[in-house]
Amino acid sequence: MHTYKTNPEIFEKKSKILKALAHPVRLCIVLNLYHNGPINVTHMQNCLDKPQSTISQHISTLKAADIIVGERKGTEILYSIKNDEVKKILQALF
Repeated sequence: MHTYKTNPEIFEKKSKILKALAHPVRLCIVLNLYHNGPINVTHMQNCLDKPQSTISQHISTLKAADIIVGERKGTEILYSIKNDEVKKILQALF
């Protein structure tokens, strides 16, 4: 059993993930990645009907939380979910 007193790092890490997912646009991005595999920003932009700059800001937050990763393929970057715990969270939510 984990307690905050004995291992605060676990709680900090989990909290960081939940904070990053606690925005509707970021949650939609991650759910889209979960269902559609690696996709680029243009695909996300069309799906969300948001400007590319907005999507990019949210991608930065998700990358900083170690939730997603981008891989360059030619001239585009394809994003995918990096963290398996996030996939479990999405399964529980949806």
